[in-house]
Amino acid sequence: MNTEGWKRFKMEELFTSFERGKVHSQYSLPDGNDYFYVGAKKDRCGVMRHCGYDEELISKGNCIVFICNGEGSVGYCNYMDRDFMASGDLILAYGDFINPYTALFIVTLLDRERPKYSFGRKYGKYVAKTTIPLPTQEDRKTPDWKWIEKHTKEIILPSLPSNARKVWLKQYDVLPIYTKKKNEARRKLLTDCTWDYFRYDEIFDIRKGFYNKKPDDIEGGDIPFIGATDSNNGVTSRYNYDVVEQASKTGDEHNAPIEEKLFAGKCITVSNNGSVGYAFYQPVRFTCSHDVNPLYIHPQWGKELNPYIAVFICTIIEKERFRWAYGRKWRPMRMPSSIIRLPVISGTRTPDWQFMEDYIKSLPYSKNI
Repeated sequence: MNTEGWKRFKMEELFTSFERGKVHSQYSLPDGNDYFYVGAKKDRCGVMRHCGYDEELISKGNCIVFICNGEGSVGYCNYMDRDFMASGDLILAYGDFINPYTALFIVTLLDRERPKYSFGRKYGKYVAKTTIPLPTQEDRKTPDWKWIEKHTKEIILPSLPSNARKVWLKQYDVLPIYTKKKNEARRKLLTDCTWDYFRYDEIFDIRKGFYNKKPDDIEGGDIPFIGATDSNNGVTSRYNYDVVEQASKTGDEHNAPIEEKLFAGKCITVSNNGSVGYAFYQPVRFTCSHDVNPLYIHPQWGKELNPYIAVFICTIIEKERFRWAYGRKWRPMRMPSSIIRLPVISGTRTPDWQFMEDYIKSLPYSKNI
């Protein structure tokens, strides 16, 4: 994109008002499903949980959310399109120009400013003075919001992954794969299941990542490179198979045969460093950093992973993230003896794979997985 002639604008020049989130403790929120509670978290649009109605805690939607505190999330931004409840660690910015298209453009630019902020230099007092470059109208003083909206619709949205594009175009299906009537006889609640504890090496065939650093992005690359990140399904860049295959024949010590660098799909990748404990399902072949461990269902179970079982297990894995940090990395030497709790077939120690799959298929939006 040619940004020549763009002008940098301060946030206080763009937005008409700023306000802090009104929730000081999420544990005091009313129970219910009326509103999102949004916290200092960059993925899933910051949504931490659902909660009930409390007029004094509601913030208006259609705003940019600045994350001013939080582990690994300081300096990131989100867009909220509806009324919600917000943590006091957030600053909410409002302006007449904001809509989903201008917001996507603005948030992308703001996130590029994130490296300036951390726990030692929190975002809060710098938000108003933070600047980003924007195209302008002929007067060179006013952002060209019409151009920004048009660019987002015609260039950015078509380039998004298919699932993300469906969200923006509201083409996703709210219904579960199993309707209530069809699934009533077979669905059990989580609390109705028998659960048991397993070592990771009982459930998974644990592999080690290969690369020491991510490759440069290659346009049209068909091989995802999975890094130690908590977003974008772990994908940080892509390789082109033909390019890597050719490089592997040069004899360079970093270019082992391409077959040795690829992992088959239908597995879960887990970060053991950086964004420790984040887990993603990989449907196709990929390569990854040494900070990532691919997990395949152990052959003893005679079961191949699918997206529904993977979503269930990834959720369980991420519930244990609090056990790991930079000071206690989840390296392969610790992972095999780590413990995971899974539903089992009653009276056995066999994981109930069918229940895991059925449970996810019974949830709203499961048709989009």
